[in-house]
Amino acid sequence: MLIGTILRGKGSEVTTVAPGATVRELLAKLSEHNIGAVVVSSDGTTIEGIVSERDVVRRLHDRGAEILDQPVSAIMTTEVRTVGPGENVDSLRRTMTTHRFRHMPVVEHGRLVGIVSIGDVVKSAIEELETEKASLVDYLHR
Repeated sequence: MLIGTILRGKGSEVTTVAPGATVRELLAKLSEHNIGAVVVSSDGTTIEGIVSERDVVRRLHDRGAEILDQPVSAIMTTEVRTVGPGENVDSLRRTMTTHRFRHMPVVEHGRLVGIVSIGDVVKSAIEELETEKASLVDYLHR
């Protein structure tokens, strides 16, 4: 299965936050959209970073509650791995597992076109297994 197939099923909407927004504003977005990470972008199409719940928790532990009023740029990951819509989900699953992250922006022609979570990847794997199972059961009952 391709990454683009996942995006067609879930949609391509990506929640972004400006690098100058406060961590408190970031938390409001995470809560409002019930998501675990947002792409940091000044214009909604270019990627300047990514920030997750995990980033917030780690910085709260390191620096204390004053981090809540600091800009997102102070805690974001700036070296963001991305994936293209034509790439294979199996490869993405290995990358996410190996590098221990749960969200990857999807980029096409240098523009942000979606985001895929580990939950999306697992869901696609389950769907593929269910399709294979149905095919095998159908084959055996012929």
